[in-house]
Amino acid sequence: MARTLAAKIWESHVVNRSGDGPDLLYADLHLLHEVSSPQAFDGLRAAGRQVRRPDLTLALEDHAVPTDGPIFVDRAARAQVEAMRRNCAEFGLTLFRHGQRPGDRARRRSGARAEPAGHGDRLR
Repeated sequence: MARTLAAKIWESHVVNRSGDGPDLLYADLHLLHEVSSPQAFDGLRAAGRQVRRPDLTLALEDHAVPTDGPIFVDRAARAQVEAMRRNCAEFGLTLFRHGQRPGDRARRRSGARAEPAGHGDRLR
């Protein structure tokens, strides 16, 4: 029986298949943003886990950042960005900070090709 491209990709990334639950997949590149990642980091802390592949996990400040300058006027947006920075520092993840280099806003389109804004620096 012929399989779709999506089915082939899915099958090649299955790590564990359980009969009564969803498949566990391996992701080769994991992109994080500041809006919903705090819950994921809280889940890691609660389970006593670390990020499995920090070398393949990139965090981007691109959802809650101001588009017309570096000044935050929205307190919730500022809190989300600050939480992302703390979490990346705690878990040793590469963070693409908003506003550090020209072209930062283009990362939303091309996260896989982005370079760290800190010239390769990693937050520890």
